[in-house]
Amino acid sequence: MLLQGHTDMVCEKNGDCDHDFDRDPLCLFVEGELLGARGTTLGGDDGIAVAMMLAVLDGELASHPPIECLFTSCEEVGLNGAQGFDYSKISARRMINMDSEDLGIITAGCAGGLRSDLTLAAERVPFAGECVKISLVGLMGGHSGVDIHTGRANANKLMGRLLRSLRKGTEMHLVSLSGGSKDNAIPRESEALISVPDGENAIEKLQKEAERISLELCEEDRSFAVRAERVKAPATMLDQKATDSALAVLCVANGVFEMNRGVAGLPEYSRNLGVIRTDEGGITFVLSTRSSMESRLDASVEELDALAAVTGCTARHHSRYPGWSYAPDSPLREAYQKAFFRVTGREASVNVIHAGLECGIIYSKLPRMDIISIGPDMKDIHSPCERLHLGSVEIFWQTLEKLIEAQ
Repeated sequence: MLLQGHTDMVCEKNGDCDHDFDRDPLCLFVEGELLGARGTTLGGDDGIAVAMMLAVLDGELASHPPIECLFTSCEEVGLNGAQGFDYSKISARRMINMDSEDLGIITAGCAGGLRSDLTLAAERVPFAGECVKISLVGLMGGHSGVDIHTGRANANKLMGRLLRSLRKGTEMHLVSLSGGSKDNAIPRESEALISVPDGENAIEKLQKEAERISLELCEEDRSFAVRAERVKAPATMLDQKATDSALAVLCVANGVFEMNRGVAGLPEYSRNLGVIRTDEGGITFVLSTRSSMESRLDASVEELDALAAVTGCTARHHSRYPGWSYAPDSPLREAYQKAFFRVTGREASVNVIHAGLECGIIYSKLPRMDIISIGPDMKDIHSPCERLHLGSVEIFWQTLEKLIEAQ
């Protein structure tokens, strides 16, 4: 039997949090039965799998069949560890992936996906006018697969609306644009530095547009706010052509494009404008596309290539990974359902998710592998609101124990 999970985490933090992920330990806290980290993501995705595998390797099970444990790296940046592993080292034909977030649900299929970078090589000119800094904050964010259908707003897309509303009535130049830090997280914050002829007038228009936007948002995004202020002018700004091209890229289609026709409530095809960054090379827009159908991933590449061509961007598509199709028959899935019922007295349900899992890559390498994906209760992964339910961890371990010992 193969146990599998990834060792990396999404390093997201609130804008007012000075945590350094390269140096600082997480500031953990417990509220009731929930474990979290102050101001940052927790890393329960997928630290919980690492903890479970180490417990098994440390002899915490009274008995078990031969066990192999696969600890992968770089899952959150393109499933790279799973892509690069030598699967001739694996003997198992049953696999338990522990990268799911609902205790009573067995994941039995997932979407494939790819990353796309559109880079605009922007021409700069001497700064003129007044400089205004726009900060868009307070959105909920979340996982760009699991939460993409919830109606949570994308900060980068909303920044595009704010800037386009301002550009309609006045001359405007971008100085810089940034938002989000991970392509697989719905961005919660976005920031722009712009040049306008009249700073006070621009701030007033931005606030009016922000009030209109706030009426459209879901309950989870009610902390949304736009802060605009005049700041010291920099030396340069983007020319008008580059500014307008950037605003056009911000019109890129985002969110759920089509729902699955066979599974109620499951997105089939989506895209997330996760990251925008400005550097010496220009402005780069990073997008994540998901679908269980390879043809739709191909269609997204073609659409983004067309957008890049008309806006003067260069496009790079990378980190593509396959989906994992639902298997009608799975002895391992049935065994987990029996073990879960023995522990809880409840039936475990089965679903397919829109997020990407390493299961798709592993199955493509080992097509005879019987695979399930399971885990304890977690919520709001890929955001600083991430929480792990401690009581569910105990139940999860007991179920895992009974499942493995019965094999």
